[in-house]
Amino acid sequence: MKAGKEAALAAIEEKKELICSVADRIWEYAELSLQEFKSADCYCRVLEEEGFRVERGTAGIDTAFTASFGSGRPVIGILAEYDALSGLSQKGGAVCHDPAVAGGNGHGCGHNLLGAGALAGAIGVKAALEAGDLPGTVILFGCPGEEGGAAKAFMARDRLWESLDAALTWHPEDCSEVNTGSTNSCIQVQYKFHGIAAHAGSDPDRGRSALDAVELMNIGVQFLREHMSDRARVHYAITDAGGVSPNVVQPEASVLYMVRSPHVAEAVSLQERVDKIAEGAALMTGTRVERKFIDGLADTVPNHTLEKVLYENFRALGVPAYTPEEHAFADALAGTYPGSDELPGQGAAADSAIAQEVKRMRAAAGHAMNDFLLPYYGGENFSPGSTDVGDVSWQCPTAQIHVAAWPNGCPGHSWQNVSCGRTEIGHKAALHAGRVLAASAIDLFSDAEVLARAKEEFRERTAEGYVCPIPADAVPTVPDL
Repeated sequence: MKAGKEAALAAIEEKKELICSVADRIWEYAELSLQEFKSADCYCRVLEEEGFRVERGTAGIDTAFTASFGSGRPVIGILAEYDALSGLSQKGGAVCHDPAVAGGNGHGCGHNLLGAGALAGAIGVKAALEAGDLPGTVILFGCPGEEGGAAKAFMARDRLWESLDAALTWHPEDCSEVNTGSTNSCIQVQYKFHGIAAHAGSDPDRGRSALDAVELMNIGVQFLREHMSDRARVHYAITDAGGVSPNVVQPEASVLYMVRSPHVAEAVSLQERVDKIAEGAALMTGTRVERKFIDGLADTVPNHTLEKVLYENFRALGVPAYTPEEHAFADALAGTYPGSDELPGQGAAADSAIAQEVKRMRAAAGHAMNDFLLPYYGGENFSPGSTDVGDVSWQCPTAQIHVAAWPNGCPGHSWQNVSCGRTEIGHKAALHAGRVLAASAIDLFSDAEVLARAKEEFRERTAEGYVCPIPADAVPTVPDL
């Protein structure tokens, strides 16, 4: 093992109590997108104490930050997230649904672990840079609002990621693997219609219904579905139906739309058509429409060169090991939801040989925790979900891993994930992710040839150019509910 990697692993081991305590504090804070003030402050204070140069308010976002160490090139970024989800409060380590705070928030996507694992990786790389002759700079990016806000896309609008030679990240999952393939792009816009209130019985002619405008817009989009790509998706939610009195012409109503497509340029074009439908609905009803841009993010550009670096380090380091008590907890938690016997991993469904190997591994595991590394797929797999990591990948070579942080088949955004995020199973995932990220970053610092190959692959895959889904005048925000 390279001396730099030995120093990195030793540093992560030395700081593991600090890293796990940060994960637990972020779990307790459970702050929603773009409201992660305590979480961001916690990271900034810890990073300053660890000797990083910290800058707050990155790209004009209050809860974003950067923490850098080293000098010169290459410059390797590690991405951290730390926002929670509403309505998912749950007691840690429980095997039944038991909210810690009624109606409260919870880390159902494991971002308390994600940020802590990124912190571990940055600490490890810093130790390697201090211990050897490696040139370069590591930057930990605090990226808020992944669940709604798309901070990384706003940073991409400012061309922030173009300054990096590569970016690495990870995400908690029910399996350990190297992520590959692409994802959907996504744009969210809220339409608020303003009409005129009137008595629906005696003065209906004097009223202008905002709710009628919302309903007509929805009908218009319904007809649009026949004339858009079969790969695209358009979702909506009425966020204000105008009140509960049917004898009042509703003067206010609003609807939140989400447009998805495998390619960001197509999503931007489709969004423009939805905008025109909203304008038409306002014209038909004599109302006024106000358009509020919420967020937008691009599809993910894979980089197989970086994925192979991550896989080789993941394979060398292995996966977390679990105690009998942890296995018993995971098995009990797995019993609370259906589908726990489904195959894990994104590559399993895409390749029959890999699927057979995964079946063998699952059978050999004997427990709900997937304590093995899935085979590297390295294909053009597609996930219908969305992430603002995609915008990073359009401006620099980017790759990420998954590390098992909850039992097999656990549904995304669930109380089961929240429960596991406050256990040693979650801690082990964060620490191990940090080890893999640090070791992989060190390879990029020390091997100019592999970094050059990653950049060449990036240039080939992004030759069509990046279409930023964020308008020039947009600011990070959340929907009005």
